[in-house]
Amino acid sequence: MDRCGQLCVGIDPHPGLLSAWGLNDDAAGLERFSLTVLEAVGEQAAALKPQVALFERHGSRGLAVLERILAEAAAASVLTIADAKRGDIGSTMAAYADAWLRDGSALAADAVTLSPYLGYESLRPALELALATGRGVFVLALTSNPEGASVQHAGGADSVARRITVAAAADNRAAAGLGSVGLVVGATVGQAIAGLGLDLAAVNGPLLAPGLGAQGATGADLAATFGAAYPNVLATSSRDILKAGPEPAALRAATARTLAGLAG
Repeated sequence: MDRCGQLCVGIDPHPGLLSAWGLNDDAAGLERFSLTVLEAVGEQAAALKPQVALFERHGSRGLAVLERILAEAAAASVLTIADAKRGDIGSTMAAYADAWLRDGSALAADAVTLSPYLGYESLRPALELALATGRGVFVLALTSNPEGASVQHAGGADSVARRITVAAAADNRAAAGLGSVGLVVGATVGQAIAGLGLDLAAVNGPLLAPGLGAQGATGADLAATFGAAYPNVLATSSRDILKAGPEPAALRAATARTLAGLAG
């Protein structure tokens, strides 16, 4: 983020985008799409975020494409966040951690998104492995979908979102810089952060903020929403940049415009 700015570009090969790019909705189209994004904007963005479900829908061939993208990004020193939203208990959570965070795993990314709604401590195998391997996690805390409030806002002053935020801050307390436990906080949550009394600056971790661009959030919105925590925000844009493809120059220009909006 210090080097490239506060932008994460999603690799979201939706069927509609594949069609708009003149690609088939199959593993070959998926690979061409993903490699084009990596090669076009990998050096501009702080990280790339492949949406795992859009690879899984193509079965083993889709996962093979994801493995290739993660490997090629690592070889090019491009950071990746696997948007998998995994969450479970015991040995199953340990297996998810092993898949996404273990050195040598074919699916190893630099970070993975996690769902804490079986209890924050159920994520412990992933939290520990991320710390041990120099990787990170982004735990869902305050999402902008309307249904999220029914769970995340529950509890009032001691809301679920606040408990997750406090737990992440405790895990990052000993970190010299930003800790390995980040949070996912929607770019369009507006006053919910203040309303729930969340101290996101105290988390001392990166804050992944989806919703920039196509979902309506601007750089000015992010600065107002996150306040003192804004320097730790990694804003995510997917469709708003990807719709500029398939020409690499157009993707780079869209990324540059988005970065300029964040800087402004």
